[in-house]
Amino acid sequence: MTVALTHQQAINREKDIQDELERLKGKKDKTPADHQKVPELLDEFREVHAHRLDLEHDAALAEVRSAAEAPTERGEPREDGTQIIDRDRSAGPAFVGKFRNPWDTSTVRFGHPGAESELRHRAEDAIERMPYASDKVREAAARFVERDDSTAMAEQLLASSSPEYSRAFTKIVRHQGQVAALTGDEQAALQRAMAIGTDSAGGYLVPFQLDPTVILTANGSFNQVRQLARVVTATGDKWHGVSSAGVTGSWDAEGDQVSDDSPTLAQPEIPVFKGQMFVQASFEAIQDAANLAQEIATMFAFEKDRMESIAFVTGSGTGQPKGVVTAVAANAPSVIDTAAVSTLAVGDVYKLDESLPARWAANGSWLGHRAIYNKLRQFDTNGGSALWGQLAESRKAELLGRPDYVAEAMAGAVADEAKVLLFGDFSNYVIADRIGTTVEYVPNLFGANGRPTGQRGWLAHFRTGADVVNPGAFRLLQIKKA
Repeated sequence: MTVALTHQQAINREKDIQDELERLKGKKDKTPADHQKVPELLDEFREVHAHRLDLEHDAALAEVRSAAEAPTERGEPREDGTQIIDRDRSAGPAFVGKFRNPWDTSTVRFGHPGAESELRHRAEDAIERMPYASDKVREAAARFVERDDSTAMAEQLLASSSPEYSRAFTKIVRHQGQVAALTGDEQAALQRAMAIGTDSAGGYLVPFQLDPTVILTANGSFNQVRQLARVVTATGDKWHGVSSAGVTGSWDAEGDQVSDDSPTLAQPEIPVFKGQMFVQASFEAIQDAANLAQEIATMFAFEKDRMESIAFVTGSGTGQPKGVVTAVAANAPSVIDTAAVSTLAVGDVYKLDESLPARWAANGSWLGHRAIYNKLRQFDTNGGSALWGQLAESRKAELLGRPDYVAEAMAGAVADEAKVLLFGDFSNYVIADRIGTTVEYVPNLFGANGRPTGQRGWLAHFRTGADVVNPGAFRLLQIKKA
């Protein structure tokens, strides 16, 4: 437990232990349990304090290694007037500077106990200084690094966000995929990034700050399923999780043995699939565009969002993410038929709401096509108990007290067996993103007659997956078949 504490958490815990000892000292009528607690707290304090000292030792070693990178340049002034101190952040409040070059990991002793901490802090420093990044992009990048239990995300960020790599990627886009235009530093940065994030097919890793997944996380997605779902980061070809339908408790008499209320745990696996996008531009557009690399990355992000907005709803799960409607529809108890054949009525909405257990309904949200929501607005034309909204008003933000969201990929017409409305706790729908979009350059495009069209192109591929880990947390309204 102590080993997982950060430097600041260790300081805070030491203070908590001191406060608790002070409280016990001033307490009147101490119980035997109070006396027993004193040595336990003392033992914990010693363990936490030793752990904090170890972290500070790691920080000191990192400072010495960082200083050894270029000792003649210590104290070099920066543009903002501060100085580069080359010190790791492991020492918490004692940290007073930054790495001279956080992207240079040549001095990191991989496998050493302090290497993981140093890589994370270098990544934090790099996030603050990486080019072509807005504050929102920096915040999104920081979240990706923070929630990764390994150092894979930090290493990828360090390899693909440096100024040298950003310049290299821009030059490759502008110079027809040729690396001859790159400086020695840019070529070295390109090789480091390719060693981490690409295969042998000749693709180029999109700079971390321009990766479509990072951009969508930072700037928001029109795909509302992504906004609702639980989003995790996958580092391999599958994401492995743990899920449960919940714990069942019991009331037991005094002295009786407690019943076995252990939950049944499942270990869902979500495979990640490859999605591809192609962007083409004329020779003239390539020559005239001022921010070509960033514009291409934005186009990739938009198309990725469009593809996912369909797959996350109705995806088959074969060669593409499994959609939430597809997954819930496969679980018969979660599918609720309308009361009448080929008809959607107000009672069906109440029926769907009532069918979802309270443990899931408390955090439930609605998902449906705009056309279906418009039909719900027409249930009551007289302003009675079924009124949801008037034509002159915008769509209400809540339906039966819970948020409602739009998915254009859902059924928009009342037809037999159409899945028209979904209600559930969307934290049980997991999207597994693998950061690292790869771009390959196509120097010339050809027309139907085999002659060049005066255009070039970029082929990008990304990987993501999705699935429901607990279908019992959803209810799907289906139009009853005649």
